Amino acid sequence: MKLPQISIVAPLYNESETFPMLVQRLNALMDTSPLAIEVVLVDDGSKDDTASRIRQLALTDDRYHGVLLSRNHGHQLALTAGISAARGTEALFVIDGDLQDPPELLPEFYKLLLEGNDVVYAVRKKRKEGFVKRMGYHWFYRILRSISYVDIPLDSGDFALISRRVVDVLNKMPEESRYLRGMRSWIGFNQTGFEYERDARAAGESKYSFKQLFGLAYNGIFNFSEFPIKFMSRTGAVAITISLIYFLVVVAKKLFFTQVIEGFTALLFVIILFSGVQLLALGIIGEYVLRIFFQSKQRPLFIVKEEIVNREYI
Repeated sequence: MKLPQISIVAPLYNESETFPMLVQRLNALMDTSPLAIEVVLVDDGSKDDTASRIRQLALTDDRYHGVLLSRNHGHQLALTAGISAARGTEALFVIDGDLQDPPELLPEFYKLLLEGNDVVYAVRKKRKEGFVKRMGYHWFYRILRSISYVDIPLDSGDFALISRRVVDVLNKMPEESRYLRGMRSWIGFNQTGFEYERDARAAGESKYSFKQLFGLAYNGIFNFSEFPIKFMSRTGAVAITISLIYFLVVVAKKLFFTQVIEGFTALLFVIILFSGVQLLALGIIGEYVLRIFFQSKQRPLFIVKEEIVNREYI
């Protein structure tokens, strides 16, 4: 059986506008590369004609491998489906279908792989996005790194070249709430960064809503940090300390100044303080319980509706 050396994996969701440009640039890369390359395009339940375009391309060009999911599972699970289907014997090259991650950088990444690195991840030195998003990404990565028990590189997304042995480990990790860049860092082996300037979207608008971005950020924090639990304990300790100080002040005024603080304000302060701490604690515990609940169901991470396998590598 002939197998490709490199698999390029790209999840797509409603990318009909960018699809022709993506295929054009991937074809140019494969036509000039000495490597045996397959491209795994994953349709994440698109509502436009992205799925039919993938199907037609995979049926007419043996270098393309189509994976069509039954519904929209989200970027991380669509990427997981592509990684599971990819057959590259040496490495997988993970990119986004909106062409913000230039596929032309594959030769540069491959050189670093040959130098003994199992993961070559891209480091974004400049983003062509709005100010709010840029600042949000900037501070999130720095906060996550400061509280994480895993060394997650700054300003590094899913864009990376990953060796086959790292891919095999990823495929054995059945986490439901996936944060792939964190999982990739947790696996270890030799990893190195490659700086690049991230392009703007080739066409259309970002499919990642702020709600989805917050969900991804939550997965990063709760899956790779002990900080939320420790923060809850420390907040409780601070609340108790404040209450004790307040109690001592009241006792001192009673014993030495024959005064007792009276009134609704003092009572309201104590109720709000402890109620807030309890609700915060329940919310943090709930995040962990929710992840345990979904994981305990042991449902498949994704459902493949159709797979068109490239015949060149059969």
